[in-house]
Parts: sequence; C-alpha cells; structure tokens
Amino acid sequence: MMAAEGRKRRRIASWVLLLLLSLPSICVAYRPGDIVPMSKKGQYHSSRTLWQDMIAKHCPIFGVNREVLVPIAKPTGYTGADPYKISFQVGREKFQIPWLFVINRKSSEVPMIDVHLVRIVLLLI
Repeated sequence: MMAAEGRKRRRIASWVLLLLLSLPSICVAYRPGDIVPMSKKGQYHSSRTLWQDMIAKHCPIFGVNREVLVPIAKPTGYTGADPYKISFQVGREKFQIPWLFVINRKSSEVPMIDVHLVRIVLLLI
C-alpha cells in the first residue's frame, strides 16, 4: 500500500515538474503583432562581418503578412568579382538561415527572400 502511494506521489511530482519546465516556453512564445528580432551577417572575399542587430522597422512582425526592405551596405573593397553572401538569425531562439547569395558573378540583381514564421502549438494529452 505504501509502495502504491509512493508511486502516485512520484507520478504527480513528475507531472508538476513537466508543467513547470514547459511554462518558460509558453511565456516566450510570439503572439500576433510581436516584433521578431533579427540579426544579419555578411561575407565577401572570405571575410565576414559580426552579427548586427536589425532595427524594428526591418524586422518581421509575427502574424502580419508584410514586406520589409533590408538595407545592405556595400562591403569594403567591393568590386563585383566575388559573390556577396548574407545570413540571418531570426528570433530569440537564434534560428539561423544559411548563407544566401545576394550578389554573385552571374547576376547583379538582389533576390527577394521570403520567410514564413509559423506558430506551432503542442498539446500534451
């Protein structure tokens, strides 16, 4: 009888611990209208810039379908002979978008990058 009661207490303690551990993830979730912070980094001639935080008007807003123009400064010593790549970090979780060719040797057009942010809800049953 005492063993069954001990298992019941451990089970309850496990559920409470699981609930407490899941609270921070609920608290840091984005809500519609929240600005999603972003950083950018560039690479040209095998030299990379440091991560630079972007200002709010250049960041996506969660749950809002809109376009933003991200200013990209011309790298030091730019001649157009080598490709220029850029990478982004999205959100507080620092999700990293791999290197994207912004300007390469074949074309001088700057591409449009389409990012979709999706809210995922997990339910424990």
